[in-house]
Amino acid sequence: MAEPLIIPDVASLPQFEGKDLGVTDWRTIDQARIDTFADATGDHQWIHVDRERAKRESPFGTTVAHGYLTIALAPALLPEIVQVEKLSQIVNIGITNLRLREPVRTGSRLRLGAIIKNVRTMKGGAMRLALDVRFETEGTKRPVCTGELVFVYFP
Repeated sequence: MAEPLIIPDVASLPQFEGKDLGVTDWRTIDQARIDTFADATGDHQWIHVDRERAKRESPFGTTVAHGYLTIALAPALLPEIVQVEKLSQIVNIGITNLRLREPVRTGSRLRLGAIIKNVRTMKGGAMRLALDVRFETEGTKRPVCTGELVFVYFP
């Protein structure tokens, strides 16, 4: 894995608008992670947690990760490709244009790629940052999930 881009402080964020941050290392999405997510959210739909039924009845031949599990991995993966120093907090304020394009089959290896789409100055020196993100699984032709994550970084 490449080293993450280190941005020295919140005020420096506009200098990186348009920057392709590259991709994270691959992560295996195993059944244990899917089951833990199902327990946390209460979403125990069989296509996610019942291996035998999924093998028999699912068009994917196996269980698949929840779409929201894929998205929920972003905060854990982003620090691998970008880190902002000298800040007090980061607040996630939304996701736009989210598309779940392909299933993430159990056992798949997933990674996150991102581009800093735009940066806007806010009151008190905070910065609103929009990231175009894509989640990819190894061996697939198109991203399994795309969207724009929006954060506010506070100095």
